[in-house]
Amino acid sequence: MKSTFEEEIQKNGKLIYTNQGDSMFPLIIENKTLLVIEKPKGRLKKYDVPLYKRDSGQYVLHRILEVRKHDYVICGDNRAYKEYGITDRHIIGVLTAVIRKGKKISVNDPLYKAYVHIWCDAFPVRAFIIRGWRFVKRRAKRLIRKISK
Repeated sequence: MKSTFEEEIQKNGKLIYTNQGDSMFPLIIENKTLLVIEKPKGRLKKYDVPLYKRDSGQYVLHRILEVRKHDYVICGDNRAYKEYGITDRHIIGVLTAVIRKGKKISVNDPLYKAYVHIWCDAFPVRAFIIRGWRFVKRRAKRLIRKISK
């Protein structure tokens, strides 16, 4: 019988799994990166990566860009739009490490922290590049469909 993420963290104190989706690329590569999620110890901080459950029931792993009084502003590393209204009641766990190619990288590792600051502090530039890239991809797909008709 499968257990939920919440049950797994409650039972074992942590959860190790691979993700689905590309919202945290380049840090997390779908089905290749193992994630170590642990129960949060108090209020989360800027740059933490919570595993949370939206009101719709969807599980999401994105990064905190801003901590506000009653909620967090969150965005995936490969996303251009911020999400608002995620509160502590939504949060199930927090990323403490990733395992890539058998090597465990802690969120306290200096190289990890450098990546986080470069990637997140450049959010406006990053968002512009992501939006531009997606625009180019959509145009290219339309052009290919037009040509192949």
